[in-house]
Amino acid sequence: MALSFNDLKLADSMYSYAKSRYIMALDCGTTSVRAIIVDEYGCIVAQASRPVKTMYPKPGWVEQDPTEILASQIAVMMEVQFKSGIHSDSIAAIGITNQRETCVVWDRDSGQPIYNAIGWQCRRTADRADQLVKDGYADTIRTKTGLTPDAYFSATKIAWILDNVSGARELAESGQLMFGTIDTWLIFNLTGGMVFATDYTNASRTMLFNIHTLEWDDELLEMLNIPRRMLPEVRWSSGEFGRVSGEIMTHMPVIAGVAGDQQASLFGHCCFEPGEAKNTYGTGCFMLMNTGSEVVDSKNGLVSTVGIAEGGTVSYALEGSIFHAGSVIQWLRDKLQIITNASETADIARSLSSNEGCYLIPAFSGLGAPWWDAAAGGLIFGLTSTSNRATLVRAACESMAYQSYDVLKAMEADAGRTLDSLSVDGGASRNEFIMQFQADLLEIPVDQTEAVETTALGAAYLAGLAVGYWEDREEIRQNHDLARRFEPRMDAATRKRVLAGWHDAVDRARSR
Repeated sequence: MALSFNDLKLADSMYSYAKSRYIMALDCGTTSVRAIIVDEYGCIVAQASRPVKTMYPKPGWVEQDPTEILASQIAVMMEVQFKSGIHSDSIAAIGITNQRETCVVWDRDSGQPIYNAIGWQCRRTADRADQLVKDGYADTIRTKTGLTPDAYFSATKIAWILDNVSGARELAESGQLMFGTIDTWLIFNLTGGMVFATDYTNASRTMLFNIHTLEWDDELLEMLNIPRRMLPEVRWSSGEFGRVSGEIMTHMPVIAGVAGDQQASLFGHCCFEPGEAKNTYGTGCFMLMNTGSEVVDSKNGLVSTVGIAEGGTVSYALEGSIFHAGSVIQWLRDKLQIITNASETADIARSLSSNEGCYLIPAFSGLGAPWWDAAAGGLIFGLTSTSNRATLVRAACESMAYQSYDVLKAMEADAGRTLDSLSVDGGASRNEFIMQFQADLLEIPVDQTEAVETTALGAAYLAGLAVGYWEDREEIRQNHDLARRFEPRMDAATRKRVLAGWHDAVDRARSR
């Protein structure tokens, strides 16, 4: 039977679709891993995700199983291909973005971890970080790395593993052990052990990397007695990192983009120019401002870091890290069991006309920027006999906006400039109550991006630029669409009152 014109048109369309090229991005986060497939317009055409288990063996300790992270990441890579019908022969390149400071140490020969991954939220090494300050290393660390000595960063975690896992130090000194943040762990395994590398953004979060010379720093390594031979090669965020093993993806696409999650988000938001800033509302909140070629020395509790390392140039960034944001909503759901789903919190919070003087300080593992108080404790302040479920939910939602306000004001003071708007992403950025409250506190518009997965999108862009899938940053910027703008509408007196109440509660929660 002869084919009709419509049949031929459909067949031609299907052939073109099969030959289309896409970018895959792997987003290895704290609570879940995902794989997305992106087209030339920056649209997500398919995605798959799986949760990742987090363990808390002692109060303040946070661990994950590196083999589970790897297996889950490979599983979603397979799933997204089967769901979409887009297989490895149509993948032009792969980008990787990851939770950053989380630390994995593994055996060079067996490829097996010698201990669980120590999570970025883990506080077990707080005393070690405090000792570095007492020993007079704080200025050296800040000058070289842009970071404040803290258990948050990878360095003290590596030292803990070497000091507490039997035989680890001897193995490290003999060259038998390898260290990596999650990106390095994935790259090593996805390439079949052929590539041991990280990128500048992830390296800048270890507290062992000199962000001025762009090299591992021998003085910092000696300070914590960490052998240099444990550390991966450091490369540009956009460039070849090796090919995925044929046992995982038949056509072995190249890994061509790697960046820590917050730097990938900065790139995904197209914050390419100095003064442009974004805030990601995930497990924690992370605000970054591009400072261009200048490393800004923070006087207000922020850190300086490598922001964008693409095209042969480095743009630095100021960053404020908030340890608990979306995790507070999880706490309401899983521990207090007063909500069943995060999506209901906006309506619950709006059911009250005000916060009724109640504030929640989510210092479950101390306070991050701009306070850096590891000993601060979580606090619910201002409860009365009329307080109820809605009171706590509203206080939890507001806590994200208050913490972000403090970081942004510190950032403006350090950079000597005032933001005109704030670009936002992450799960909680879809909560209209939080975003409106954020705009009200900041007195500037809050711009909600069309793409929720801006972090993964940034990794895709870095990979695509490396292989010529996108020509330049300007082509990428054309893909950046705004979903909604939240304009401030709170009166000045109310703003002053609620901020005063928040800062009073923070003072009560801080250690003395």
